[in-house]
Amino acid sequence: MHPADLDAALLRELARAWNHHNLLLFRGGMRPPAFTLVEGEALAGQWRRTERTIGLSRSLLRQQPWTVVVEVLKHEMAHQYVHEVLQVVDESAHGPAFQRICARLGIDPRARGLPVGVSLDPERERVLAKVQRLLALAESDNRHEAEAAMARAHALMRKHNIAWAAQGPAPAYVFRQIGQVRARVPAHERVLAGLLASHFFVESIWVWAVDATTAAQGKVLELSGTPENVALAEHVHAFLLRAGERLWAADPVGGARAKGRFLVGVMMGFDEKLRAQARACEQQEGLVWVGDPGLQDFVGRRHPRLRTVSAGSVVADDAWASGRQAGLDIVLHRPVSQDPARRGLRLGVGE
Repeated sequence: MHPADLDAALLRELARAWNHHNLLLFRGGMRPPAFTLVEGEALAGQWRRTERTIGLSRSLLRQQPWTVVVEVLKHEMAHQYVHEVLQVVDESAHGPAFQRICARLGIDPRARGLPVGVSLDPERERVLAKVQRLLALAESDNRHEAEAAMARAHALMRKHNIAWAAQGPAPAYVFRQIGQVRARVPAHERVLAGLLASHFFVESIWVWAVDATTAAQGKVLELSGTPENVALAEHVHAFLLRAGERLWAADPVGGARAKGRFLVGVMMGFDEKLRAQARACEQQEGLVWVGDPGLQDFVGRRHPRLRTVSAGSVVADDAWASGRQAGLDIVLHRPVSQDPARRGLRLGVGE
């Protein structure tokens, strides 16, 4: 696509996102501004009151996933709301009125930094390190030892998440976009998203997104949770997708047309294995997970109108059955690696 055409397409998508969130979060209370793309590495976004313009950085669109772009847009919309609806013009840009709006609507209020990359709490980081060591042990050639290490890692995460949830909301929750924007999401990836939400203490949501390199529209998976849980869930997501492809290549039951059913079976088989581990944690150690109200509140403020969609039916043929057995045999392993801290961009407001 020609650069000028791409710019025009991205500006249309930003305007569409603005309209959506104006209705969803701000009850249609604002008039559309003009939208621009601005140059520079330091500035992520800016609301200019006198010009009625929201500008977003081309660097932001090139380097960050669409879910982050939308968070920056919402930040600038909060500035617009404070100025044009609340008529507050005598406070600093990130003053009390702006902070109240951001807190109520689940918008990141920080003047610097993107809404990702929150540092881990030391105690939670210590627990994640233990889980990493157990997952490393799960690489053992001894099947019994590997299975036991994976089960201990599961029990450890469950134990500490139950304890942390009982203490109240976590110090911080984060979200992360996983994978590519696609018009059609394969069935096995939908099953995988549900698996992550069921067993790894995160919320999995399929959100509307745009690929800023092509302006293509579609769905993408967003994970929300504490930093350590999102890190682990992201690792599991990548691990299982790779495992599924490897298992299919080793035993392509039914030919290419059956691959999708095989991969659904892999994910469902691994989910079955995790459910058995969860039952053991409940029965043997009393570790019953009842959810994290703080995370539910975080997700609810970011996505006020969530819908639950049925996963659909499964054809339980030979390909699915072979995949299910392969999934039951998977041993999750390898340490979770932390992304290095990302350099933040400034979120600006102008007069």
